[in-house]
Amino acid sequence: MSKKRYEIKTSCPQCGCSALSHLSKEEMMERYGDVPNVELECGDCMAKFQAEMKDACPEWDQECRLK
Repeated sequence: MSKKRYEIKTSCPQCGCSALSHLSKEEMMERYGDVPNVELECGDCMAKFQAEMKDACPEWDQECRLK
């Protein structure tokens, strides 16, 4: 059986570059935990920005609210 993966989709507000990450539940807890906003860094222009978890990964946001 495969491990459940969560998809983080964001785009940089400075350059518009988009990013997509697939993380396991353990990786999500380690990197982001149960927070409403995530801090990210654009891999293209290196700008740091915040994204709302409900937009970046609605599935993870919903799971955290159910706990």
